[in-house]
Amino acid sequence: MSSPRMDRSLQGIGLCTLGYAFLALQDAAIKWLVADYSVVTILFWRSLVVVAAVLLAGRMRLIQRAWRSPSRRLLVVRGLLSIVAWLLYYTAARDLTLAEMTTLYFSAPIMVTVLAAVILKERASGWQWFSLIIGFVGVVIACRPDNMTDPLPIVLTLLAAMCWAFTYIQLRQVDEQTSVLEQMLITNVVFVLCMTVALPWTHTPSPTPTPAWLGMLGAGLVGGIGQFLLFASFRRATATLLAPFEYTGLIWAFALSSLVWGTLMDTSLMIGAGLIAVSGTLAMIFGRHASQDVVGAECSVTQPLYPATADMESVGGAEGLGVQAPLEPETVEHRR
Repeated sequence: MSSPRMDRSLQGIGLCTLGYAFLALQDAAIKWLVADYSVVTILFWRSLVVVAAVLLAGRMRLIQRAWRSPSRRLLVVRGLLSIVAWLLYYTAARDLTLAEMTTLYFSAPIMVTVLAAVILKERASGWQWFSLIIGFVGVVIACRPDNMTDPLPIVLTLLAAMCWAFTYIQLRQVDEQTSVLEQMLITNVVFVLCMTVALPWTHTPSPTPTPAWLGMLGAGLVGGIGQFLLFASFRRATATLLAPFEYTGLIWAFALSSLVWGTLMDTSLMIGAGLIAVSGTLAMIFGRHASQDVVGAECSVTQPLYPATADMESVGGAEGLGVQAPLEPETVEHRR
């Protein structure tokens, strides 16, 4: 491996690790908020921040491109399914520790292997099925059925992971020319509209103290930064190289759970998390479509970050972030 390529790979690993740190901060912020505020209210503000950031980067041309996107309807449906997943996931956050909910969430790629075989008729290899069994064992151990007093939060989290697995499958059908920003805009606009409709039927304490507002806005900000960092990492390193480092999200979740809430990590949860991480890594290494099973995917990044420059003027704010819109769409073999 040449030195420049090694440098880019190391940059990719660093950005991937940092990206999952920001996503763990997002989950921690929302878990803190759901104790007093409705999930609908939190998701409304979180999505509104992402929409504002995306529009700041893409401006009016981005809206025009998103409206004309051939994948618009698919992304709207995917946004609706994602809403179900988020509602289930953060409702369960009231009763589960951050470490528990994150561990179960990382079972989604295991479900992708099964769904790809059933829905897309993809033939899984023997190694993939072996990794699936390892992951299933990890999920069972992490759930601790012998010590389960209230199974509902665990069921909600696993259902959320199943919904996310369906959304990963949908990502494979996104048009190659629909940029990451277009996908993020469409998905989060769906979130904002649906949450706006639901807000009158949800309870939120009034007046809301300043720390809570800052927490809701901060959740959107750190979540958006996490997605951006992951995209940047995917442009610098291969799927196989990044696969193990995606599961640093578990380490961040365990650390935050301990530091913020003083959670003591039991042996079953740590063993289960380890088996799930091994399972997901093996599935990506041996999978035929491994680059498409990245955990936590919210947009397809086989497409360029920005719409093709032939259809756009200079991207506002891109230079300040050290990112330039490519002259032609550049293929990236990962998804986030």
